[in-house]
Amino acid sequence: MACWGEDPSHHHTVGTAAYCLAFLFKISRATSSCPHSTACDQSVRTIHTDTCYEFTRESTSGDLKPAMAANDPGLATMAASAYDPTKGDVEKKVDGTLVEEERPVAPDQFDERFETTKHEVWAYYSYYIGNNGLTLFNFGPTAAQNLVQQQAEAVGAADNTILRFAGSDRTINSIILLRNGISFAIQIVVFLILGSFADFGTFRPNILIALSLIAWGIGFGWLGVHHEEQWQTGLGLYIVGLIAYQLCLTYWTAAFPGLARNTRTMREKAQQFEAGEITRDEYDHVDSMKRNELSNTAFHVQSVGELVILAVIVGIIFALHVNASTANNNWGLSVLIAFASGVWIIVAIPWFFLEKRRPGQDPGMNIVLAGFWQLYRAFKEIWQLRQSLFYLIGYFLLGDSLNTTVTVIATLQYEIVNYNTLELTYLLIVGIAAQAVGIFALWNIQKRFQLPTKTMFNAVAVGIILLDGWGMIGIWTNRFGSHNKWEVWVYQAFYGLFVCPWYSYSQTMISEVTPRGKEFLFFSLFSIIGKTSSFIGPFLSSAIIDDTGNNSSPFYFLFALSVASFLVLLFFVDVKKSRVEQAAFLERERVAKMKMIGGGDSASSFETGSGSGNEQEMKT
Repeated sequence: MACWGEDPSHHHTVGTAAYCLAFLFKISRATSSCPHSTACDQSVRTIHTDTCYEFTRESTSGDLKPAMAANDPGLATMAASAYDPTKGDVEKKVDGTLVEEERPVAPDQFDERFETTKHEVWAYYSYYIGNNGLTLFNFGPTAAQNLVQQQAEAVGAADNTILRFAGSDRTINSIILLRNGISFAIQIVVFLILGSFADFGTFRPNILIALSLIAWGIGFGWLGVHHEEQWQTGLGLYIVGLIAYQLCLTYWTAAFPGLARNTRTMREKAQQFEAGEITRDEYDHVDSMKRNELSNTAFHVQSVGELVILAVIVGIIFALHVNASTANNNWGLSVLIAFASGVWIIVAIPWFFLEKRRPGQDPGMNIVLAGFWQLYRAFKEIWQLRQSLFYLIGYFLLGDSLNTTVTVIATLQYEIVNYNTLELTYLLIVGIAAQAVGIFALWNIQKRFQLPTKTMFNAVAVGIILLDGWGMIGIWTNRFGSHNKWEVWVYQAFYGLFVCPWYSYSQTMISEVTPRGKEFLFFSLFSIIGKTSSFIGPFLSSAIIDDTGNNSSPFYFLFALSVASFLVLLFFVDVKKSRVEQAAFLERERVAKMKMIGGGDSASSFETGSGSGNEQEMKT
């Protein structure tokens, strides 16, 4: 009996397994835990050697053959050890030795139990219909701010804007900013903690379930909060609700790369790659297109579903006569939040039952230590992931520009006309309808011409630049440039068609620069950066307005910021180079983990290797 070392995610043979994954990540001795360690010591020669496969003799012929190896569960390792690694076919020579001839290893390995199904994909889309932001991101903040404004008027005159909050007398704007700051600070802590652990084991779906339950509870809690004296409770619901919404959105989004890479299409492409029928670039292109398909289709389905929800909301608004009185308006907002939360529950439940619990990374140590260790490694090694870092910078700058642009345009719109709840809903419907058309059109163009993610992302960035350019024209003239009522409707259509796809393509770009198996950690980090960008730009724009007295003047700054971030993304982010950096990052982490748990000597042997050429002999 002899052992054959090979990549742990190898799956080209099927049947019962006689392998030992634990000797790398769970046991301090790199080879002693393998029942065939002596033979393994003699045969292990390559950097991709992580698993022992047992060889048995045919009962009739006496020939040696490898015992069938079980597939790696799901995408546990999520990557091979190098950018274009190899693994071997084993053949027996006349003299009885076994020869391994190297051939490519697909970066994703598959277990048919975890293959993505059509129902699972549609359940994934369905969840997004509910988590559309209407509840805790749109109506929740509006309801909270209404109560704060009404309480200020109740304790003072009609124009009073001062309330005592958090131990001090503050203006309403100050209270809102402080509220956002508290929410953001808590989000950073929670993202860092959950993000560092969520990539391990199989409990990841439980995180989204727990967060969704919290979000739904807050949504229905608004039914009891609609009087002005409950303004502090409303602020509390807003803070926790915004945290729950953002966490739900991030950890739902982080699942799509794993879904895409477990599809039958990717399994077939992996087989073709290992057979030498397609190149690594062709494999990576199919992988990227599959991720784009899931991300863009989810955004389109969510947009269409949200239109239906908004249509029902219009009926609720009429039924509750929200314009009849302040009390009716307050109650109407609470009802809308609860209604949208109820829809969220209905459309989310299928995902909770149909999502397959695919294994994540093996922590290789106490999971608490593993989480903090992974976080430490990510911050330390981000400087080696240069393409990821460049995208992080561009993402921050362009996100800052976009968030601030939307805020400035909203301010200008309120100067043009004050819309009631019904008119604002109609505007929202126009924007969402344009959004559905926009992402559908861009995805079909991408699919038709097989365009890479970065090309589509750059196209959306151009849309943001044009939006800022239009606003900048308004600095010099009042004829157009966000000064007219008709421009409000044009803005909604343009924003939906050409800018809203940012929310899909920016997430797919994150997946392009994220090492396999680190999705939840990296999506958490990018979410933190995204939230940071929503604060800095508005503060700078406010200072510019105070200095110039012109509400359109921030567009100078925003146009320049958009152009600068576009140039960073255009010239400095190389997706192909990023894949090489990601593979090197994962290999360095593997070796570092082995050394930390006591396998330092073995780690060195795995790095340097002791064999030569493309063949290795494993004696019986």
